[in-house]
Amino acid sequence: MVTTVRKPAIVLLMAMMLVGVAACDSQGPAEEAGQDIGESIDNATESVGESMEELGENIQNAAEDAQN
Repeated sequence: MVTTVRKPAIVLLMAMMLVGVAACDSQGPAEEAGQDIGESIDNATESVGESMEELGENIQNAAEDAQN
C-alpha cells in the first residue's frame, strides 16, 4: 500500500519541479519592463555624466582663457 501511494507522489513531485524550472526560463512582462527601465536609467546616467564632464571642461577652458 505504501509503495502504491509513494510512486505517484514521487512522480508528481518530479513533474512539479520540472514545471517550476521551465517556468523560470521565460521572463514575464514585469521582468521585461524592469529590465527596460534599468537600461534606460543606465543610459540616462551615462549621458548626464558625459554632459557634466563636457561642461566641466568648458568651464575650465573659460577660466584659463579669462586668465590670459
